[in-house]
Amino acid sequence: MAAIPESQAPVFKEAAEKLNKMLKPEVEEDARLVQKGLMLYRQGTVHHLKYMVKSIWATVQDVTPARVYINVAEPSESSCTCPADSFCRHRMAAFLQGYGDVASVSDWVEAWRKPAKEQLNAEKWGLQKAKDLVKKESRSGHDYDQWAESFREAFEEIVMGQGEPKPYIVPGLFRSYMRRVEVSAPLEAVWKNLYMITAAVHSFNLLSELARELGHDEEAVIDRYYRPLFEDLFNDGEEYVERLAYGTMPFSFDGFLERLKDETVGLTVPDSSVGYDRIDLYRLLWEKLFKNAGWREAERARLEGFGDGKRDLVEEVALVHQLVLAKQDSEALKRFAALPVSSLPYLFYWLDGFRVQREWNRMGPFIDYLVQQLRNYLKHLGDYYASKKFTRYALKLVGAYTREIGRGELYDRSLAQAMPYSFYEYEDSLFEKAQYEQWSELQSYFGFEYNSISNERLKLLQKEAPEVLIPLYHQMIGDLVEMKNRSSYKQAARLLKKLRTVYKKLKRMNEWEEFFDKLLVRTKRLRAFHEECTRSKLIE
Repeated sequence: MAAIPESQAPVFKEAAEKLNKMLKPEVEEDARLVQKGLMLYRQGTVHHLKYMVKSIWATVQDVTPARVYINVAEPSESSCTCPADSFCRHRMAAFLQGYGDVASVSDWVEAWRKPAKEQLNAEKWGLQKAKDLVKKESRSGHDYDQWAESFREAFEEIVMGQGEPKPYIVPGLFRSYMRRVEVSAPLEAVWKNLYMITAAVHSFNLLSELARELGHDEEAVIDRYYRPLFEDLFNDGEEYVERLAYGTMPFSFDGFLERLKDETVGLTVPDSSVGYDRIDLYRLLWEKLFKNAGWREAERARLEGFGDGKRDLVEEVALVHQLVLAKQDSEALKRFAALPVSSLPYLFYWLDGFRVQREWNRMGPFIDYLVQQLRNYLKHLGDYYASKKFTRYALKLVGAYTREIGRGELYDRSLAQAMPYSFYEYEDSLFEKAQYEQWSELQSYFGFEYNSISNERLKLLQKEAPEVLIPLYHQMIGDLVEMKNRSSYKQAARLLKKLRTVYKKLKRMNEWEEFFDKLLVRTKRLRAFHEECTRSKLIE
């Protein structure tokens, strides 16, 4: 087995750092993956390892042998012949085999696991602290100031109780804090709903403040340790808002809602690291709970008071939201269109709202703007998986609108604008509309695996539009022959027989003979391929 040159040690150590960030020890699935990969490595199942320029090729002897390729420069772009779509135990084992030539595997695994151990210990401490606090205090009454004070005190005692926490310690401590908050909620259901909404807003602001003060506001740190907490706060807040908004609220809530409304100003404080969740919480509250016209006018005036060009992005989005609530859609869209293209995902909240309320006429101009900006935003985004995720959700909204209004051409335009991230939706659309020639061109242009087209589709094309199969079969056969193994030759021979049938049906046998003769000449050294052609009676 090839040893990794010492000169490549920095490359492997950098790759180990990337894996450290990609695989999270606190995520059970990742912890199992590393454990299984380590077991395969220690059992000596990795063999035939070859090192090329910044890449590893190896075979891992599992229940079914797996052939692995590791891109050392970018481990996330590695591949394996097992069914797993993402980084798997075989890739982990092969990487550890190579890494073991330049550094200690045990040291890397121990360092990777350390945050999870510390987090577990911190969470145990936090839970005990939360229990102690609950024993000291009774359930919260109907006093807004007492609520706000109890949130801050519990946050400081549990999250900050052992000094400044490291970023990876924060999630465990914060979840202990939230358990403490929940068990202290009033018993009456309607008051509990209001209490938990208030807790979501205060906790969001406390957590944002903590990230800023401790220097945890780098994007990578926020995404890994804080973002899941912000998402949980929004989701919990949304659940309690829905419960409250569709019930009857007592008059005694008015003072509480007014205080909570003032607290939402904290959700619009400039802070680029926190992202969409806090402004979505702001939008949710102002849409569902704060319906007093005077409050909305005052909030709009507050935001406008900063002056054009002086508002932060999140303040601009908040102002656009107030305009949408006031049904000043033209002004709202005009202001939104003046924002950077990176702001486009903020549009989803309003589009989803229009869809749920079936306000198709209001939705139209916003959908038109989304489709118009799709290509620009995807170009800005760059990352393939993020672009796929964005495209999927955008097409869902565009599709809902165009189906209802009957604007199929707009959906087609959105598919074209979002290529290549909309490839599967686009090719499905073309096939369903029987636009087989365009579908075939799309397949050929973007390339496809020989087995990626279903037998059902091939049978339908054989019947409805056999001519579009010719370039596809040519490409499939060429790919299979290039694989240069007995199995691929057998599949190529089967496809050649199908291709011959298509040519015969179209009465173009002269073209078939010319193509096949050239193929035999080009592959004259591939004896096994010629044997398969003879066995399939393609060669007399």
